[in-house]
Amino acid sequence: MRKIDPYTPIIFLTSKSQTEDVVKGFGLGANDYVRKPFSMEELIVRIKSHLDKIRIRQSQSDWIVLGKYEFHPTRQLLKLGESEHPLTSRESQLLQILLENANDITDRTRILTQIWGSDDFFNARSMDVFITKLRKKLQDDPNIQILNVRGYGFKLVC
Repeated sequence: MRKIDPYTPIIFLTSKSQTEDVVKGFGLGANDYVRKPFSMEELIVRIKSHLDKIRIRQSQSDWIVLGKYEFHPTRQLLKLGESEHPLTSRESQLLQILLENANDITDRTRILTQIWGSDDFFNARSMDVFITKLRKKLQDDPNIQILNVRGYGFKLVC
């Protein structure tokens, strides 16, 4: 399904609730993982949230405004005025995921499985390095912060 349309939201509805099941679900490409029992209202809100993200992505031009910055995911560029900061592939992917969840907590495990393929210790340390690099590249706008949410993940505040 991801080969046909990489942006179609995939939500797992399952009774499996072990951490390894959740990690495997996100590793297989899920955008969300809902454990049984769940309410229909919760499911509807989650579906609407994912569809809103698609609409926002489709309505934006190639350049995404991020405070004083402009970000071009496919060209992997971060622009501030006339200066351009090239991003690595991982930095670009990481910033894009954080932007999709701007002002919300982004699950650490989801980022690791989506970008690195697993959430092992070494990949987690690698991700921390990339977060630090992104913070340095975004430091010229004090209104933009990447916060650690201990035990959960990261939050891009903008």
